[in-house]
Amino acid sequence: MMEDLLSKWGMVSGGMRHLSATEAADAIKQGAILVDVRPEPLVAIKAFAVEGIIFCPYFDFEENLGTIPLDKPVILADAAGLRSKECLQILINKGYTHTANLAGGIMDWERDGFPVIKNPGKELNGPCLCMLRPGRH
Repeated sequence: MMEDLLSKWGMVSGGMRHLSATEAADAIKQGAILVDVRPEPLVAIKAFAVEGIIFCPYFDFEENLGTIPLDKPVILADAAGLRSKECLQILINKGYTHTANLAGGIMDWERDGFPVIKNPGKELNGPCLCMLRPGRH
């Protein structure tokens, strides 16, 4: 039986474990796998700089479950922790037991000083969310 590495971090709410960026980074250092569920256009703007990351976009998440290992702790991540939470519920329903959600997604990951890869020509900017568009640098 696999040791539940993730059980020493985070908080459990609604039957799901949620980790802070710091907790997730510690778990990744100890062998957890980060799965980014954002679609490719968002990953192209800013990506987690994490070795061994798996990309499995939420819109075809169930069809690509085979890319997510059953024998390793898995942390799901997105932009802010919402879509990844939905995908986490799918994993739990499919029998995955060593799972967690990255609360705050890549936004909190970057805010807390963890590495990201940015494509400056594709960064979004604008006065409000409805006006986000690629920046001109």
